[in-house]
Amino acid sequence: MPITSPIIDQIPQLADYFVALYKEFHQHPELSMQETWTVERIEKELQSYGLEAIRVGGTGTVAMLENGDGPVIGFRADTDGLPMVEKTGLEWASTITTSDVDGNNVGVMHGCGHDTHITCALLMAKLMNENRDQWAGTLIVIFQPGEEIGAGAIAMVEDGLWEKFPKPQAVFGQHIWPGLADEVTLSHGTAMSMADSIKVTVHGKQAHGSQPENAIDPIVLGAHMVTRLQTVVSREVAGPDMVVLTVGTFNAGTKENIIPDSATFKLNIRTQDEAVRKRVLDAVDRILKGEALASGAPEPTIEPMYRFPRCDNNTQLAKELEQNFRNSLGEEKVNVTGPATGSEDFGILGDSIDVPYVFWFWGAYSDTKYKGPGTVAGNHSPFFVTDVPEQSLSTGIKAGLVAVLSHLGK
Repeated sequence: MPITSPIIDQIPQLADYFVALYKEFHQHPELSMQETWTVERIEKELQSYGLEAIRVGGTGTVAMLENGDGPVIGFRADTDGLPMVEKTGLEWASTITTSDVDGNNVGVMHGCGHDTHITCALLMAKLMNENRDQWAGTLIVIFQPGEEIGAGAIAMVEDGLWEKFPKPQAVFGQHIWPGLADEVTLSHGTAMSMADSIKVTVHGKQAHGSQPENAIDPIVLGAHMVTRLQTVVSREVAGPDMVVLTVGTFNAGTKENIIPDSATFKLNIRTQDEAVRKRVLDAVDRILKGEALASGAPEPTIEPMYRFPRCDNNTQLAKELEQNFRNSLGEEKVNVTGPATGSEDFGILGDSIDVPYVFWFWGAYSDTKYKGPGTVAGNHSPFFVTDVPEQSLSTGIKAGLVAVLSHLGK
């Protein structure tokens, strides 16, 4: 049976409101765990609905809608932006700049679409609050900071999220991605990969650029490390095992005729199996130290930055939600896929209290753009933004409502 409700039927009437709200959040992105304007704006909007919000985890906030006897369901939206300059050219593009944790001046953009997540969750809270005769139970709406650095979910849990609010029977979450704006995609079982981010400092010996014999060049050494690391996936991992290893930054030196005394680079590793993860991390450690030894350099400094656990959908709950999506959104509008190579800290919210959860995706693009010439921009691109805000946000709001009403609806 489709999840039908007057709550869902009201979504089109609110289009002007939620598109404007989305554009406001899009213009005001903030970096992870720095979402001060964002959390205040969310709380202001919740208060306008007549809902109280409680701060959890620093810049996280939670609204609880209690509505008589019934199940307790959690729904999460992440709120942080990315350190990147927006290049969409939109009138409502972000022009925000700020300092990152290393003191660098960076642009800030909602290049992963968390502005849409905030908007959908707010609309869900608004509609559920205004239509209490259509459902029963408790809905916990979680606005989580710091997803991009894997810090937000654990911060909320450690700050007593599940002591301050009742334990839910299930937790749901969703993410916009470069798909069709009227479709959703979910997985049975593992939905997102584990991720490890590592900072490596290569130690050398400084000298004049004309006298390399007096130096240990950390740039050449670091380049060998980066090249050799690419062999981990191709030569140390079995074909069926999913591994992605990316070096995303490399910084060294101040002048072209000075061989510096150090270089730093950061790498990111994605895996979907704990044994494979350990093997890859051991290989990375061995290669970094081995290359330094071969160059006569000191051992590099290897610093873990952050880790994302695996996001593992409860299979039964995911299958039930899939059917509800098919019944409510349309049979052809629902896709089932294997695990994504991206990572999420969403699973911590359920894993920390042994509660089942499901995480899914919905699309950003019109049929014309998605199927047109060229490749559409994906998450973390400076060009990633929905070209059909009303349609895409409507899908996100409806999908979220279908998930929670499948447990709370009358």
